[in-house]
Amino acid sequence: MGSTSRQSDADFLKQLQGYGLTTAHILYAMPDHPSLLQSYIWQDYDVAPKFPVLNKFLTFWRTQLEGPLHSVRVAHAKLIKPAELRLARGEFLLH
Repeated sequence: MGSTSRQSDADFLKQLQGYGLTTAHILYAMPDHPSLLQSYIWQDYDVAPKFPVLNKFLTFWRTQLEGPLHSVRVAHAKLIKPAELRLARGEFLLH
């Protein structure tokens, strides 16, 4: 089994555990030109509303990278949702 397949399996298991796809649009100041803002898109599976994976990444950013954060916008969607069921109002028989 290839590494892509193993990663897909791990991602699917995360979704079953309540993780959803999280996208963060990060604006940060350029280290050499603080008046200019640069954009960075981050995406991973995370759990709303506390977003522990995103917070870990932002902590890394603040402690290890030079560009100070300006703002972070977050979008989150659960990809696996409860099934929608409807009762059938009729029955059709085929011969």
